[in-house]
Amino acid sequence: MTVTRVYIASPEGANGRNVVAYGVLNALTSKYKTMVFRPAVSNHDHFTPVLLSASNAGLGVPLSTGLDIHKVRADKETARGDIVGAFNDALSVSRAEAALIVGTDRSHVNDPTTYEFNANVAADLQAGVFLSICTIDRWPDELDETVKLSIEGMEAAGNKVLGIFVTGCEPRHAFSVKQTLAKYGLPVWTIPQVPFTDESNKTLALETFRASAPTEEVLAALDADVDFPITPYAFQYGLIGKAKTNKKTIVLPEGEEDRIIKAADFLLEREAVNLIIVGDKESILARGKELGLQYLDRARFQSMDDEEILRPMVDKLCELRAKKGMTEEQARKQLKDASYFGTMLVVLGQADGLVSGSVNSTANTVRPALQVIKTKPGQKLVSGAFLMCFKDHVAVFADCAINLNPTAEQLAEIAIQSAATAKSFGIDPKVGMLSYSTLGSGKGPDVDVVEEATRLVREKAPDLPVVGSIQFDAAWSPTVAATKAKGNDVAGHVNVFVFPDLCAGNIGYKAVQRSSGALAIGPVLQGLNKPVNDLSRGALVQDIINTVALTAVTAQ
Repeated sequence: MTVTRVYIASPEGANGRNVVAYGVLNALTSKYKTMVFRPAVSNHDHFTPVLLSASNAGLGVPLSTGLDIHKVRADKETARGDIVGAFNDALSVSRAEAALIVGTDRSHVNDPTTYEFNANVAADLQAGVFLSICTIDRWPDELDETVKLSIEGMEAAGNKVLGIFVTGCEPRHAFSVKQTLAKYGLPVWTIPQVPFTDESNKTLALETFRASAPTEEVLAALDADVDFPITPYAFQYGLIGKAKTNKKTIVLPEGEEDRIIKAADFLLEREAVNLIIVGDKESILARGKELGLQYLDRARFQSMDDEEILRPMVDKLCELRAKKGMTEEQARKQLKDASYFGTMLVVLGQADGLVSGSVNSTANTVRPALQVIKTKPGQKLVSGAFLMCFKDHVAVFADCAINLNPTAEQLAEIAIQSAATAKSFGIDPKVGMLSYSTLGSGKGPDVDVVEEATRLVREKAPDLPVVGSIQFDAAWSPTVAATKAKGNDVAGHVNVFVFPDLCAGNIGYKAVQRSSGALAIGPVLQGLNKPVNDLSRGALVQDIINTVALTAVTAQ
């Protein structure tokens, strides 16, 4: 179900913002079941209860508020992830059709990054934005510049401003204010000054709002077509939401690693996936209790010395590796490796996918998959792609993990695999075959391989938009593409970047990740019959959560 979302943002956080929030809520509830959400509030917040009294979604203050503002100021980046989680929890409980999100309040603490924070959270929550800007003590040109800068701040975060409320505006100035702001092409409503901080003035506040901003106009503004940004936080929680729609079973072979069971607890609490945790149930649950985890008992635990499981596993492994002369004794020895044991649970159909690598090497994760799960019919190789979550969109980088020096045929297969990965996560793929040359600007054997690979992609997937050979800047930037690849529709809009070899791919994704702050999720192992994904040994709990969720989505 699509949920109508609107964020009320103000550079002041007061001076009429409350009247706007209350009025917009009233307009929403006339048509939708509407929840209220406050991303960050102080412990002196008295306005949220006023809003909740007018909401029709049945939520109380705890579910309707994200974090204490002091916690937000301490670490805004971590706070954004927690706020998205809190918002999605509230949405899930309320089953609301619309959400009114009201930004931060005025504070005695002068934090110059507050408006930017509100813009980022609006993008994270994929909400259209109504600006509330006060005209008291501002000359017309000062109001105009405040509006201009406020719109620019929202658009810089990837947001769409849907309308402007000018508060504290005397009726005699309403016409001139609307004329001044008409150039922005947005609905403009002028609201006279009404003191409103608690229940006592809510009737007057609502009457004043309705007289100036008719309900049908406000709702019409919310019907605008908006391409919402996909921030890293939106993408992460989108993964979990998509995983929940068709729950799959994922095996975690490294069940005695703290980060693994913390991630498992998070996913089990949200019922995003079914999990098989390899290891001794009692010891893992005991460790979970020490860590304060409450939901691990929802998992299935699988001991590696359970003969009921081992017997058919040994038989199947001997069958699959018969050409290699695998004996029962060798199979049992092999199955003492947790990664191999977990992989065989997938082979036996007891799990839909596997995530490993928090304590094991990539080779230990990938080798069993290559030996017993093998590649999909018609595919000759396995490649590794990263989902790169930038400020306002997600791109795919490949191959960054597996193939050292791919041939033209292999590069073409990597490109087609990566485009399929992009599609599975809701990305409309536009492929760039990367090189040091753009459409013939450079020559050499390395360029020849990329250009041949591009030809093969067009031959094998004629409907797939692809450009190559192309330099990274011309693939990424419309401005650069207009000069280097004039007239090419794909250049400048690439979102699936295929690197010419593993050296370039691995350096490329890590350089972008570390220098731009992009979130790298993966690698997603492409081409296998069943999804098996590798973790970095330095993976954080959130990295593991993301990888398990994307593995579940890939298995759908």
